[in-house]
Amino acid sequence: MNKFDDRGKSFEKKFQMDQELQFKVEARSNKYLAEFVSLKLGKTEEEKKNYIQEIIKADMEEAGQEDVFRKIKQDFQTASISIEDAEIRDQMKRALLRAKEDFK
Repeated sequence: MNKFDDRGKSFEKKFQMDQELQFKVEARSNKYLAEFVSLKLGKTEEEKKNYIQEIIKADMEEAGQEDVFRKIKQDFQTASISIEDAEIRDQMKRALLRAKEDFK
């Protein structure tokens, strides 16, 4: 019975580590994405730091990346900057790939 308990604990530990890694990758991806958007919006260095936090908070509204997409899209509209949805989504993919590379 002890072997089964040990095996179960190993699976739980791996799951926990995988979840932590996923969280770190998503947070880093949001940082890269926020840096891109900040540059397009002409934000100062201090505003960029605050914006990164805004994006990270927006990502916690719901599962997935749609909450982040909506925030970014709204921010571009508020700034009267025309950008295609496809470009935003492309930048989201690039940011995620870059973040994954950081943790390899």
